[in-house]
Amino acid sequence: MADAAPTRWAEDHALARRCVAGDGVAQRALYEREKRRVHAVLFRIFGSNAGIDDVIQEVFIQVFRSLVGFRGESSLATWIDRCTVRVAYAQLSKVRRRRAELELVQDIDSGDPTAERRALAREATRRLYAVLDDLDPKLRLAFVLQELEGNSVAEVAAKMEATVVATKTRVFRARAKLATAARGDPVLREFLEGDGEMVSEGEAS
Repeated sequence: MADAAPTRWAEDHALARRCVAGDGVAQRALYEREKRRVHAVLFRIFGSNAGIDDVIQEVFIQVFRSLVGFRGESSLATWIDRCTVRVAYAQLSKVRRRRAELELVQDIDSGDPTAERRALAREATRRLYAVLDDLDPKLRLAFVLQELEGNSVAEVAAKMEATVVATKTRVFRARAKLATAARGDPVLREFLEGDGEMVSEGEAS
């Protein structure tokens, strides 16, 4: 187990070097290894699968263009996360007022005993993203990466290439905005205060 991290570091470096050299097999291997995780992160940021394939494509274009700069200070996965966040930020900045076209659940048969609970979760998630759509992109990214992706503040700061202090402030401000919205919205308030989880297809490729 002690050798796992050095082994992965060496594998990352070897894979990165092959990609930089134009090895198509290596580039495909990296894409296949990371695409599901990149998709999951972007899905939680945008709250929708609408147009997400184009964003994923842009992420990997940026990855392969800038991979020559990978020095191994962090894992290759974390380095790709930073590219993902940069592309997502650029997209959010272009369409800040975009309303999320949520694709969170398939139609549920009326006889499904969990239909009401799932419908409420879907509606709560829709309301959550309606609030997130109005946030400054940096606040939204910080909130999603910590609260929905489960990263620590330090990890969020690294992925956003920001200080820990700035990251804490962004998360705090995002939470405050959501808390204000939730005070007048019982569905959103129950979702945020309880154990509510997004009802999503976010792990699909």
